[in-house]
Amino acid sequence: MDVKIEESWKKRLADEFEKDYFKQLTDFVKQEYRQGTVYPPGPYMFNAFEHCSFDKVKVVILGQDPYHEPGQAHGLCFSVQDGVPFPPSLINIFKEIQDDLGHPVPTTGNLIRWADQGVLLLNATLTVRAHQAGSHQNRGWE
Repeated sequence: MDVKIEESWKKRLADEFEKDYFKQLTDFVKQEYRQGTVYPPGPYMFNAFEHCSFDKVKVVILGQDPYHEPGQAHGLCFSVQDGVPFPPSLINIFKEIQDDLGHPVPTTGNLIRWADQGVLLLNATLTVRAHQAGSHQNRGWE
């Protein structure tokens, strides 16, 4: 199966993409996108891999599933697009960084800058139905 994902990851995951569970998962996700609103938007589904190639990974941060409200999810766990208010989980992360390291809370919750430095911001489940946290869990991602 031809999965559009960054090349270093594609080479390492190619065998998984041919397995039955992955084909079933792909069919499920395609159907979900056809039937309603799913986050993140399709082109951002593998964004964590696009911004952090396999050979550049220094740290892995694992989230549960993407944010499920409009404008939030863009394929990096805990990250939101520029201008989007911080969800509670991201507020807590920034508060801990401020308390532990003295770094001020940034003006944006967009964590692409972290991913570009080698932080793989990966959700255990890469998609979610709008307004329904956990809706795509237990489908084979995990």
